Amino acid sequence: MAGQTSGIEAFAERLDRYLEPDQVNLVRRAYFYAEQAHDGQTRRSGEPYVTHPLAVAHILADMHMDHQSLMAAMLHDVIEDTGIPKDALVTQFGDIVAELVDGVSKLTQMTFETKAEAQAENFQKMALAMARDIRVILVKLADRLHNMRTLGALAPEKRRRIAKETLEIYAPIANRLGMHSLSTEFEDLGFKAMYPMRSNMIDRAVRRARGNRKELLNKILESLQNCLEREGMPGKVMGREKHLFGIYQKMRGKRKAFNEIMDVYAFRIIVDKPDTCYRVLGAVHSLYKPFPGRFKDYIAIPKANGYQSLHTTLFGLHGVPIEIQIRTEEMEDMANNGIAAHWVYKSKDDVINGHHARTRQWLKGVMELQQNAGNSLEFIENVKIDLFPDEVYIFTPKGRIMELPKGSTPVDFAYAVHTDVGNSCIACRVNRRLAPLSEPLQSGQTVEVITAPGARPNPAWLSFVITGKARSNIRHFLKHQRHSESIALGERLLDKVLASFDTTLADVPADNIQQVLKDCDLELMEDLLADIGLGNRMAYVVARRLLANSSMIESDPETSTVNTPIDADMRELPLAIRGTEGLVVSFARCCNPIPGDPIIGYLSSGKGMVIHQENCNKLADNRHSNEKTLHLTWDKNVSGEFTVELQVELENERGIIAQLAAGITMADASIDKISVDERDGRISVVQLVVRVRDRLHLSQLIKRIRALKGVMRITRLKN
Repeated sequence: MAGQTSGIEAFAERLDRYLEPDQVNLVRRAYFYAEQAHDGQTRRSGEPYVTHPLAVAHILADMHMDHQSLMAAMLHDVIEDTGIPKDALVTQFGDIVAELVDGVSKLTQMTFETKAEAQAENFQKMALAMARDIRVILVKLADRLHNMRTLGALAPEKRRRIAKETLEIYAPIANRLGMHSLSTEFEDLGFKAMYPMRSNMIDRAVRRARGNRKELLNKILESLQNCLEREGMPGKVMGREKHLFGIYQKMRGKRKAFNEIMDVYAFRIIVDKPDTCYRVLGAVHSLYKPFPGRFKDYIAIPKANGYQSLHTTLFGLHGVPIEIQIRTEEMEDMANNGIAAHWVYKSKDDVINGHHARTRQWLKGVMELQQNAGNSLEFIENVKIDLFPDEVYIFTPKGRIMELPKGSTPVDFAYAVHTDVGNSCIACRVNRRLAPLSEPLQSGQTVEVITAPGARPNPAWLSFVITGKARSNIRHFLKHQRHSESIALGERLLDKVLASFDTTLADVPADNIQQVLKDCDLELMEDLLADIGLGNRMAYVVARRLLANSSMIESDPETSTVNTPIDADMRELPLAIRGTEGLVVSFARCCNPIPGDPIIGYLSSGKGMVIHQENCNKLADNRHSNEKTLHLTWDKNVSGEFTVELQVELENERGIIAQLAAGITMADASIDKISVDERDGRISVVQLVVRVRDRLHLSQLIKRIRALKGVMRITRLKN
């Protein structure tokens, strides 16, 4: 006990350097409260449990965190492990500290069906806690860091599980908050726990390489220091060590050998003010030749996590590459401790500095992702993308700079500007030229988004967007669009059946509707119509139940079911297809129906209605099923382009494929896909997927293709 008491007193002496005496006493009081609460509890290592919260507080003190965070660190396991209620902490230490402790406690693991779901749900809670008070996550990160430092006492399987979660979630969050030192230690400790043999092997190789190149490293360091002194610029030059996990990632990701990575010498130069950074840059560029295109200015344009520095790569002594980072003391502190650097907790009414503002902005974006996500797994998928910010910097037409992850497209940019801009985007200009929406953007480009009222997201965008915000908003919009479209289709299908009974939905008694909704365990009529549109319920079954007590149809008193002799009549009333029904009406790829073809609809559960040609082989077994199929016709005002697959046999002649493509374009049709198979030396078979408006357009296209010299046969394909 005496050792523990001396531990808190030594800690209190540390705090005296930057906290007020009454604040230090509050931290001391929180420690003694935790010590009493955890009395008799030990860690896996056999040490008294209170050594853990004290170690967590030490980590936060290294960052100069405020006294309330340190008190929360001391008490962070009290609610969960000792049964002391939150109210007791409110009485003892006030609302703020109790809220912080409660926030950290709620980030503990819950029981879910799968580990992935547990991890995702845990992260979702973490995001909500961060949004309320960022200090919650800082205490949690310190807690996780001490647990990682003491992993050795756990079983190997548990070590690997905790290490994996740390590498996937905690290290990226620390990096996103600009806490480089914490992130690096998380990565190295996680790497060692996940892959102990690989970690040891790289560690030994690094020690060997460091010894072999010590002389050259000292020479370069001395020449850089002399250069600063000659130019009269005060600065500190230091060698920069690469961490083990970073080396491992480069070896795997860039397919490089260990020697290639270690051949690069890394240095950091710390100076007094930003102006000196640029002067030092000029000095080192005159000392050693810079690599073209390897200079990055993160002072003028900071990274999304607040990181600032100048980066340059030089040809050093004997031509060896030298990587140099130039920054101020304040930037160095920010790079290592991020949002925790020079922490002064600010209320909402106070002025928020640039890094706090960026963090709040990021957390606001995280909350938007959380609201739009269908479930916790989708949420974490979207956020993970945004946790690895290898950015490009894009300009708006008015000169505003937008930070986006590398590989972002104009659609990502549109959603970054505003959700409504993304949803109504139809085209874009990159550096004043029209460009595809799927084209990856490069730093320095100016992007202008072209929107149109009534436009809506395209499902195909999901195949190329990069950012979580774009992905979640597209999914969110399509989900609601699909719901509204399924309601509209369900209403049309139900009206079609009710028309055969000479009635409409408006004529159905309200009591009947409520009874059917109750039987189906649904609250709203819209939900029932959506189920019909999605193919989950059959329209004629719902219609019978809606009219079960009506005099419009006969009822069999013995079976209490509806008898109707008009099934045949119902099927003779075809539903008109306009081609603009949306996501819940799709066209079968096996037979590719187009306007003018006799068609039939097949209701597929969860997908809505799939339209086939009437003689499609795939529907042979279902064609006479009253429940699943219904007769359709094409609306007079049908619009859109429809896919057709054609097979063209032609003689091998120079330029014949180009002539074929030109002929299709002249017929005002577009080619989706083309493949050529040479049957023998004389004849080739071309498979074409083209888009046409209707059968008349297809007929004109075939006529034009037949007129080409060398075309022997043309066939419309059906699987």
